[in-house]
Amino acid sequence: MKKLHIAANVLLAAAAGLTASLSVAPMAAAAEPYHILATTQIPAVGGIDYVTADSANRRVYVACGNVVSVFDLDTYKLAGSLPNASGHGVAVDPEAHTGLVSGNPAILFNTQTLEQIKTIPSPGADGYLFDALTHHFFILSHRAPNLRVFDSRDGSVVGTVDAIGPDGANAAVEQGATDGEGHLYFDVENQHHIAVVDANTLKVTGHFDLGEKGGAPAGLAIDAKNHILFAMCRGTNGGTPTCVILSAVDGKVITTLPLAGGSDGAAFNPNTMEAFSSHGNGTLTVIKENSPTDFVVEDTVQTKSGAKTCTLDTNTNRVVVITREPAPKPPGSPPVAVAAPAPAPAPEAPAPGQQDAGRGRRRGPSGPQILDVIFIGR
Repeated sequence: MKKLHIAANVLLAAAAGLTASLSVAPMAAAAEPYHILATTQIPAVGGIDYVTADSANRRVYVACGNVVSVFDLDTYKLAGSLPNASGHGVAVDPEAHTGLVSGNPAILFNTQTLEQIKTIPSPGADGYLFDALTHHFFILSHRAPNLRVFDSRDGSVVGTVDAIGPDGANAAVEQGATDGEGHLYFDVENQHHIAVVDANTLKVTGHFDLGEKGGAPAGLAIDAKNHILFAMCRGTNGGTPTCVILSAVDGKVITTLPLAGGSDGAAFNPNTMEAFSSHGNGTLTVIKENSPTDFVVEDTVQTKSGAKTCTLDTNTNRVVVITREPAPKPPGSPPVAVAAPAPAPAPEAPAPGQQDAGRGRRRGPSGPQILDVIFIGR
């Protein structure tokens, strides 16, 4: 390398320039928009609902039809599968290396070997939550019991919470969040509020009303350090999809922000202080927490139609969403005549007093399909 003789004043100027560039660089990185980094596709049979990342063990789980597919968070490639495991998604205990497929029956399996350990009856299974403090898996339901609780290490039944709605009403429970300190939060879609549950006693300890803008909350995320909840609401009766931001201590609403679509999933990244809401219309809203009292919509990311649920890889600050789409036809295949669709069957009536808006969400279009696992980052 050719040596350069630089005067002292030039060195000082260069050092000043370097200092300025270092101070500006974090701001520039933070302003860079999110975008799709990669999409992994595999053949799909059956419906999908949730997606779960295990950041510690570098895996992401998707239940599709009768199979749980496992993908590598670093290479984005398919890493394995758990057959004969139908459900809405997978709760994971990274320390115990166990997963629980939220279905009926629920299936406890070893996440290292992908071998089934046991099956557990779980009627009405839908969403799920893992609480690291108690090593409990929670299966959420739109019918009583609204919560079924299992030990994440051996799958033993810990208990149930029969009805977490106001005044003991039955509730359509969509998503849960934990602060890691013994407090659990669940958004109740048909009651437009957040239920608070003690993680140790499994008793309902409070109800947070989301107000007139908090219609049909379906995604829930938490900033555990600052005790702030992000309730992602679809809106009811033509209402605008809205994020209601509130205190996890007393339920006081701090502010509301518009979402780009009807949410069905949420996540919060403490590394970047951002909350995410995924929508079936193919958008992802990014909300920046500038301070515990200052929030703004920072970005709207175009994903793919149907990508309504999300998960977060906290190691890389990447968001993962999933959807399905028709498989491409082989070259030269003849056109297929499409008959007029038959009338849809009448939906199953919900339980008394229950608005089961989540019914049938695992259904999808018929015919050959592919599963899209979409990785989003900066």
